[in-house]
Amino acid sequence: MITGLNTVVVWVLDQDSAKTFFTETLGLQARTDVPFGEGVRWVTVGPKNQPEVQLSLMVPGAPVQDPETAEQLKSLLAKGALVGCTFTVEDCRTAVTELSARGVTFLQEPQPRPWGISATFHDDSGTCHELLQPHHQGQETAGQTS
Repeated sequence: MITGLNTVVVWVLDQDSAKTFFTETLGLQARTDVPFGEGVRWVTVGPKNQPEVQLSLMVPGAPVQDPETAEQLKSLLAKGALVGCTFTVEDCRTAVTELSARGVTFLQEPQPRPWGISATFHDDSGTCHELLQPHHQGQETAGQTS
């Protein structure tokens, strides 16, 4: 049976730009950047405190998709129609302030949700991600604002 999660694909339009965004802007750690076949690179980043989890920053195209499917994915990225990851933070409001100062565009400011305090943003390719300050055990979940 499944014992964990290792790699999540995040579709990007440009691996160099995405690598810069995820490492320098969001503060993730660069993990891998190696050639992976003809004209393809395996680029991964991940949270510093979770070495077993990584995001694979992949450009739509070969060897995964045919040209038509790759163009459809690129079009969806450009429209901001794809949903990516949920990143956990200790304090969502503070993280939004800090990341906004680094140029991150938020689509939704921190809001109380049943699962915690949540805000959403686009990465530099247009994918929508969530910042989440999860509720800890013992905290009320309905209407919490801290």
